[in-house]
Amino acid sequence: MMKFETVEKDSIFTRLDFRTKLLMMAVITIIAFVWESPVTGGILTLIVGISCLFAGVKLEYLNTVFKVMIPFYILIIIVMGFFNVSQVQTLLNTETLTPIFSVPENWFWIGGLTMNQEGIVYGLNIVFKTLTMVLIIPLGIFTTDINDMVVGMVKAKIPYKVVFIFSSTLRFFPLLLEEIQGILEAQRLRGLALEKMSIFKKISVYATIAVPLILNAMAKSQKLEVVLQSKAFSGSSKRTYLHESILTQTDYIFIIGFVLLFIIATILYFQWGVGQFPWLIYS
Repeated sequence: MMKFETVEKDSIFTRLDFRTKLLMMAVITIIAFVWESPVTGGILTLIVGISCLFAGVKLEYLNTVFKVMIPFYILIIIVMGFFNVSQVQTLLNTETLTPIFSVPENWFWIGGLTMNQEGIVYGLNIVFKTLTMVLIIPLGIFTTDINDMVVGMVKAKIPYKVVFIFSSTLRFFPLLLEEIQGILEAQRLRGLALEKMSIFKKISVYATIAVPLILNAMAKSQKLEVVLQSKAFSGSSKRTYLHESILTQTDYIFIIGFVLLFIIATILYFQWGVGQFPWLIYS
């Protein structure tokens, strides 16, 4: 049975209460979303990435994330470089941008477009934003047992129905991965060599997996519905829990630290422009 909790290393992150991690994910996500400078965004991404490695998030997982997101990031940089003109002009309070090259006028559809340096820089900022948000999730979730998540979210006054849906989704995730692996193994036993196929043939093969996967997921969800109805599930949080969620001294230190980080980042952003788009680049 595959486990959703991929972290096997014992670290300070695994010992934190999930409520502390929820605050951490919220603060880091808000800061990453607000900051427009690729300098501060890149530093934040680097810190979160190092924290993931320190917490024991597998390097294979991070490599997979990077490989999946690279085409998306390249597309963002290209689109921002060509089309993000008015927003960059507003952020820099200028009407002139630094052109890198222009597409010949006779080119179909994109003829006459100009790639701007400022647009590329803003595209890098978006890359760091999304990468930080993607990396902060395993740092908070992969270091926590699902049962501890449920208790922590309930004590954080999150409605139990929402908590139950969230925990059920996390529990279904390994089952879906197992089903995908089982379908692929069955196709390999029938002589299907995925390793020798082109990327387009692989896409068509993976598309055929979607049908049995969706049908199996629907069947499991219907069984879960029957089980919940037979147990008179009401969604009330007033129930007993096997696991406990207790804030320790370390949790309080981290909570105070994240609150101070949010306050300091807000003051620096609005008072001294730290994190704004022109900071350290066009200032």
